[in-house]
Amino acid sequence: MRKNIVAGNWKMNTTVPEGVKLASEVNAALEGITPKCDVVIGVPFTHLTAVKAVIGEKLGLSAENCADKAKGAYTGEVSVDMLKSTGCEYTILGHSERRQYYGETDEKLVEKTKLALAAGLKVILCVGENLEEREAGKHFDV
Repeated sequence: MRKNIVAGNWKMNTTVPEGVKLASEVNAALEGITPKCDVVIGVPFTHLTAVKAVIGEKLGLSAENCADKAKGAYTGEVSVDMLKSTGCEYTILGHSERRQYYGETDEKLVEKTKLALAAGLKVILCVGENLEEREAGKHFDV
């Protein structure tokens, strides 16, 4: 049986101290309750280690992306092994803005997904429309 997930990511917002504060607040909100779903926060790469240090077991930690290569001379990219080393459990792939602004294709997402799953990360795969498509009522077509 599948378990539902409630996940949110911060995109390119918050500094590390702001992100740690926000993660601490989300973590505190879960105290004393047993969620009926997995609760996951997706944070910028720079926040992963610091946020992992302040969250409990009720809150899952996700990266917002990962590289489509295992390792090598890919300046600025973050590999799945790098993510795993931070204590990260998930990665979110296929964001509409990554598709729109960075030209990510389904083929590239297949590579990322395979690498993430092989590394033991759980993948949250985004499929759907961008804001303009949603506002135009085209979300079901997309």
